[in-house]
Amino acid sequence: MRAINIGLTEEQRQGVINLLNQDLADSYVVLVKTKKYHWDVVGPQFRSLHELWEEHYEKLTLNIDALAERVRALGGYPVGSMEGFLKIATIKEHAGNVPTATEMVANLVEDHEQIVRNLREHVDQSDENFHDQGTADFLTGLMEEHEEIAWMLRSFIEGQPVEPNGTKPAAEAKTPIGV
Repeated sequence: MRAINIGLTEEQRQGVINLLNQDLADSYVVLVKTKKYHWDVVGPQFRSLHELWEEHYEKLTLNIDALAERVRALGGYPVGSMEGFLKIATIKEHAGNVPTATEMVANLVEDHEQIVRNLREHVDQSDENFHDQGTADFLTGLMEEHEEIAWMLRSFIEGQPVEPNGTKPAAEAKTPIGV
């Protein structure tokens, strides 16, 4: 096999591959949860959540493929089994649990926010520790997508009215401490 010569040492490439595989595992677990919630959701929000989650799992599927291909481009092999994903994922399953629609949304908000926190750290590690600006840039794009998904989901459950200028109504606005 020909040595990979892309300006990264074997140690740097392996460090980045490990980060990418964790991101792949987290993405796969949240994909499975999103798909399961897509199937199980009931209630007045059924149609809107069913359609929203379909958009999300389609986007997640594309991102998962991109993560796996990035691992291969760096000379590694992506984790490719549920057992492997569950061993290294920071996202946890809720097997056997069918929560309410609002609880489903809240669970997915937590998951996407966890992924954002992990990606933020992995961007820094890719750049600072492993000097792989390409992976840092790639992960930044994924982080922005998870931030958007988390925002959409949070917006669904917040339900707080806002004034036309974007502030909370006076009755709900909190007075800053010391004022």
